[in-house]
Parts: sequence; C-alpha cells; structure tokens
Amino acid sequence: MNISQPTHAFSEAYAAHEVESTYRKIAFRLMPFLIICYIVSYLDRANISYAKLQFMSDLGFSEAAYGLGAGLFFVGYVLFEVPSNLWMQRIGARRTLLRIMILWGLISSAMMFVNTPMQFYVMRFLLGAAEAGFFPGVILYLTYWFPASRRGRVTGYFMMGAATAGIIGGPVSTWIMVHMAGLHGLHGWQWLFLLEGLPAVALGVVAFYYLCDRPEEANWLSDREKSILQGDLAAEQVSRQSGSGHGLREALANPKLYVGMVGYFCVLVSFNAIGFWAPTIIRDVGVSDLLQVGLLSSAVFLAGAVGTYVVGYSSDLRMERRWHLAVCSLVIAVCFALLPLVAHNLPLAIALLSLAAAASYGCFVVFWTIPQSFLTASSKASGIALITSLGGIGAFVSPTLVGWMKTSTGSIYPGLTILGLITLFGALVLLIALPRK
Repeated sequence: MNISQPTHAFSEAYAAHEVESTYRKIAFRLMPFLIICYIVSYLDRANISYAKLQFMSDLGFSEAAYGLGAGLFFVGYVLFEVPSNLWMQRIGARRTLLRIMILWGLISSAMMFVNTPMQFYVMRFLLGAAEAGFFPGVILYLTYWFPASRRGRVTGYFMMGAATAGIIGGPVSTWIMVHMAGLHGLHGWQWLFLLEGLPAVALGVVAFYYLCDRPEEANWLSDREKSILQGDLAAEQVSRQSGSGHGLREALANPKLYVGMVGYFCVLVSFNAIGFWAPTIIRDVGVSDLLQVGLLSSAVFLAGAVGTYVVGYSSDLRMERRWHLAVCSLVIAVCFALLPLVAHNLPLAIALLSLAAAASYGCFVVFWTIPQSFLTASSKASGIALITSLGGIGAFVSPTLVGWMKTSTGSIYPGLTILGLITLFGALVLLIALPRK
C-alpha cells in the first residue's frame, strides 16, 4: 500500500525511510479492515439494486416505489449523521463502530421480512439511521492518522471499498438470488438480505477490539513512530487557523462549508445513480440472465475502483483538487447524456457506464480531500458531518428522481441526464467559490 507523498517540515527531521515506513505501517494496520467494513456497508445499502430484479415482481412494487425506498435510506442517514459524529468525539471510534455496525447488520437482515411499500420505506429509513455516522466517522478517523499530504491517497483506498462492493456484490448477490431461491420456502432476495446483513454484526465486534481511538493509544507504534505522526499533524494544524474550540458554531460560520454542501450534493447524485441503477440499466439493454447482470455490473464497478485509485493518485501527486473534480464531472455528464443513444448496444452501454463509474468514484474521493483543507481541528467533526448530512440530500434525490422519471416516462435515461448536469453544476460551483490552493 503505497502512500508516499511529500512530507511536512516536521517529518524532515527524520530520515525519509523512517517516515515512509511509519505511514506504511499505519496504512497496513488500519486500511484493510476499514475497507472491509466499507465494503459490507455499501453492500447492505445497495444490494437492493439486485434484489429489486426479483422483489419488484414478487411484491408488485413500482419503479417509483423502489426509487423512493432507495432514497429514504439517506433521510435517516442525514438526520442522525451529525449527532453520531459529535458523539464519536466523546466515546471514540471503537464504540461508535460497534454500535453502528451491529444495528445496521440486524436491520439489513430484517429487510427479508418486507412485504409492502410502507414496510420497505420504514426499513430503509431505519437502515440509514443505523448506518449514519459510519462514513463521516471514518473520514474523521483518518484525519487522526494521516496528514493532508497523504490523505487523498488513503481516502481513495478507503473509498475503493464502495467499488469493491460493486465488483463482488454483483456476482455474489445474483448467485444467492438464483441458487438459494426456494430454500426453506424463502425467495432468493430474502436470502440475499439475510446473508449480506450478518457480516456487519461480526465486524462491529472485531472493530471494538482491533482499532485504537487515537495514535497515542496504539501499542503497535513505537514512541518514535508516534512522534513522527503527531509532529506532522501538529505542523499541519499550525499552518491554518486553530479555531475557537466551539466546533459546531465555528463550522456554521465558515462560508466554505456551504460550498462543500452544494458540491457534495452534486457529487452524490451521480455516484448513487450508478450504485442503485447500474443493474437495471444492464437488464434494460437486453440482459435477462441474473448471473450475467451480476458479472457485467462487476465490470462497471471494477472501472470505478480503477478511477478511484488513478484520480486520487493524480490529485495527490499534483496537490490539485478542483480541476480533477471538474474534469471527472464533465465525463459523467457526457456519459449519462450519451447512454440513450446506445440503449440497444450492450458493449457501448457497458463502456459508457464503466467510464461514468470511473469518473464518479474519482470525483467522490477527490471531493473528500477538500473539506479537510478548510476545516480546523475543532470544527472538523461537525463540519464533515454537516457536509455529509445536508449535502447527502443528493443521495435521496438521485434514486427518487430516476425512479419517478422511469415510472412517468418509461425510460431511465432522462433522469440520468438531469443528474449528470447537476454534477457538472456542482463542479463549477467548487471551481468558482474555492481558492486554487
């Protein structure tokens, strides 16, 4: 796991190989486990994109009902994200992840009992409320272990979990739905929810015993390694205003926070469109076999993983964020606009979806290096949570809008075109409102 980057002035007091060795050690200790947690998290929120290919006919749901249910996850998420992140500062990451992961795992498994649209809406809302705080909590947690010059790549590794979930989620989810259908009288989609929800419960327990809340508690780091890390983080904090100590009030008084909210809203609309609608798009192109849908979806998310790494690496290498995000947004908008023209050409449709996924996941990882550059230590937890909460309304709008448009027009593509334009608008806002450095 290569996270080599230019070091802070403090690190220059140490040999370069010592500094690199320290950050590699931290990355190998934390990142594999956090990525696995994110993979399970993303599977549990997005596996309905595969389950819908069966339960829509079994339960008689409309596309609009599916889109609303998919979006309601983020309403619960938005309402409980800020309190969760603020509470994490008090009780630490270990207890926070224990609570979050056990709750979301149990609720995700309980989705197997859904029979009506209202039950579907309630369970999706509860799943979002349970999972609230996981993503912003980990983003905050990474700021305790990596300085800004290394954070883009590390954040990229973490966010690769979403793409990895798509890569493995397609084949695994469709295999469960096809081969376990009818076992013990349960539908395939019921087995899907049950089996993919339980790993979160186990991982929550592991997180409690495996992670450390802060670097100073890490008995797997030497005193010298801790000194390197703490010196880099201290130097980074001195380089910008230290803040008043009133985190929430200070975050709300920062104009850049609201720019970040708008930007995140626009980034999320396309990001979630791919996550929740890629299997449907592939089926609508003419692929009827569920296992084939899963494999082709896996190829799309593999492109997303590549985009996460390549764009994150390029952004860190050049220490440039805004134009990376703008170019990725333009690619997304163009791909979404061209999709209707290849609606009956499977290879071209997969190519455009894959390119859009690579740009969207790249957009996502680059965005999350931006708020950390203008939020002070005291406002970081509340600022990140506010951006993910209020900006996360885009995650609700995305599947809801596409589902409504598909029910109204019979086509998924008008909704996707609108979302592409929204993403491009967000990139323009960030270009104009944020300074070059």
